[in-house]
Amino acid sequence: MNKQEVEMLSNEIEMLMAERARLLKVVGAAAVLVANTDEKSLPDGAVNAAEVLSQALNALPEETLKDALESVKAEVE
Repeated sequence: MNKQEVEMLSNEIEMLMAERARLLKVVGAAAVLVANTDEKSLPDGAVNAAEVLSQALNALPEETLKDALESVKAEVE
């Protein structure tokens, strides 16, 4: 690999890491929201979306969810 290719790969990795950090914050915030939401308080139209979100969060690897919660400084019980 030449210097230019290495630099391009390095820039791409930096962009991906920054995107991962942003996505972890979104996931962490969503997890906190789901954990603190009472299904009975949601409008009927939002219950299905909350269930889909909950299932998606539960499907994440434990380490990823832990990283996401840490990114929003959430307490894990």
